[in-house]
Amino acid sequence: MTSLSIRGVAKAYGATPVLRGVDLEVPAKSITAILGPSGCGKTTLLRIIAGFTDPDGGVVKFGDQTVYGAGRSVPPQRRRVGYVPQEGALFPHLDVAANISFGLSRSRSRRAERIHELLSLVGLDAAMGARFPHELSGGQQQRVALARALAPSPAVVLLDEPFSSLDAGLREGTGRAVVHALRATGATALLVTHDQSEALSLSDQVAVMRQGRLAQTDRPLALYRSPVDVGVATFVGGAILLPATVRGLTARCALGDVAVAEGSAEGLGQVLVRPEQLEILPEGATGGVPARVAEVSFYGHDAAVHLDLLPHGPRVVARIVGMDAPPPATLVSVMARGRATVYATSPA
Repeated sequence: MTSLSIRGVAKAYGATPVLRGVDLEVPAKSITAILGPSGCGKTTLLRIIAGFTDPDGGVVKFGDQTVYGAGRSVPPQRRRVGYVPQEGALFPHLDVAANISFGLSRSRSRRAERIHELLSLVGLDAAMGARFPHELSGGQQQRVALARALAPSPAVVLLDEPFSSLDAGLREGTGRAVVHALRATGATALLVTHDQSEALSLSDQVAVMRQGRLAQTDRPLALYRSPVDVGVATFVGGAILLPATVRGLTARCALGDVAVAEGSAEGLGQVLVRPEQLEILPEGATGGVPARVAEVSFYGHDAAVHLDLLPHGPRVVARIVGMDAPPPATLVSVMARGRATVYATSPA
């Protein structure tokens, strides 16, 4: 497997720009998630990397090989790219074994060995090889699609919203199986998704795309803890944004005094606190601010508790263990734990 490098890639359809100077480095044997809303350019970028579409400018390299640059493009069939589309796109008239081995030019015995190896790798029994796509669940179909993409040992594996058609019960298990297979083969992979949890949990780095540009690329934990701006902050998870006055290592806001990182911009600004940073304490607890429980969204393992800060708001959301959720109308105290991220107020 090889690294993937994208420099200054731009693409427009007519007068409509889709990609605006995208730069991205994907290290060899790593998984990068491209995270963004529908229409931001994610799939166009994937198609350019695969060679299905040429950009208007920029450079795409697989390791030391330039596959697009200075108007010259290596054809898709010579790029050694494995591609997993949204629905898997298995050949309905071929059984699983034939789907996986499609395009392999090895001997019959070596093909059978490779099929068995790949089925095991994606967590499927060897007996699955004789089944047809319509006899498989959605999750099984996506695993077979990955096995087919990995069969020729591609330089790069591209996955375009591979779990979007699966129900919630299948998404996590299928995602974990796919990541296990990619890591076991040492694959360099690019995963396109609009699902924040999917991007953060399955990848080594996340690149947040909006309006054809990459707003921030970082490790999942760093991206979640320190989003570069308010737009990224609100897109990658629950966000409580409050006006604040910052002095030194403390921000004063509706949640009281909240710790901030050293070097945070002082003066007027906004602070970002994640819902899981809020701790709900008994009414009148030292260090907390008074609040009333407005409503509770119970999910079993956890709960989102909507709180009106007293006396005049605003409303904030705390995410806590489900069994600990207080009933609506309860008077409580709320405290923010850990550090908040500061965003300076733009000058008028």
